[in-house]
Amino acid sequence: MSETLLLVIFAVIVIIMLVIDLGVFNKNPHKVSSKEALVWTIVWIIIALAFSGFIYSNYGAAKTTQYITAYLIEKSLSVDNLFVFVLIFGMFKVPEIYHHKVLYWGIIGAIVFRAIFIFTGVWLINMTYLPEMELFGMIVKLNPILIFFGFFLIAAGIRTLKNHDSFDENKENSMTNFIKRFIPVHEQFDNGHFFTRIKGKWLATPLFVCVAVIEMTDVVFAIDSIPAIFGVSKDPVILYTSNIFALLGLRALYFLLANSMNKFKYLKYGLGIVLSYIGLKMLISEFYHIDSIVSLFIVAILLTGSLIPSFMKKS
Repeated sequence: MSETLLLVIFAVIVIIMLVIDLGVFNKNPHKVSSKEALVWTIVWIIIALAFSGFIYSNYGAAKTTQYITAYLIEKSLSVDNLFVFVLIFGMFKVPEIYHHKVLYWGIIGAIVFRAIFIFTGVWLINMTYLPEMELFGMIVKLNPILIFFGFFLIAAGIRTLKNHDSFDENKENSMTNFIKRFIPVHEQFDNGHFFTRIKGKWLATPLFVCVAVIEMTDVVFAIDSIPAIFGVSKDPVILYTSNIFALLGLRALYFLLANSMNKFKYLKYGLGIVLSYIGLKMLISEFYHIDSIVSLFIVAILLTGSLIPSFMKKS
């Protein structure tokens, strides 16, 4: 099966599920309950795993482990996004019945931006390999972009271990002010619309600004997560599908975990070590190959090892 056909099947699955999500179950704005969020979280995980089975049957175990590893990394890094979403909603005073709508359109934008980042990134990597050379007694083919990403991820991992304050209110306010410079904004939500007409003039509502800030915040988060998955695979289809399935389940996960963010106290240590590990793997990849299944095992152990004590610790 060609990668083009795989992308078509993936696109059909995503479009059908998004239409069902917004057009059927969330046609009318409402506060998403924990039960509903749990059901959708399980649904998206099942779909992601089912797709991994499809990859296995067509492309084998190596591609499948790359897919699952990239999925786990993106899913875990997304917990930071959830914490920021809570604060952004609070900053804009968005009513709970509109949270799902904001996250829905935020994910739609992320699907587009991640496609640009991943496919462009893989193209750039493939175009920038240096000629073969002998180094430390070995014939290697180095890539300056991967070397940069390797050092960047190690630094990001160390930064994550030292400081977990991923939300900068001044930065979010700067994003808001930037948007307001180009688009006139009304102060009322107007029943969940993105735009409202006042005295014959169209104005954006705070809901539109909130979506725009979340989109811009996702771009910032992608600066860490995209290089991390490049350390797992160079196949853009594997990276993109795993990344999007992780993001699609993010909305349900938000409603499930929004009130228990404090339970992820030690996750930052697992994420920091994972980022540093992927960075190191990038740097040594031409000298020493680490098998995909080994990387999957290491990532799973690190994340599980940071989550268990987080949930065991009393708030």
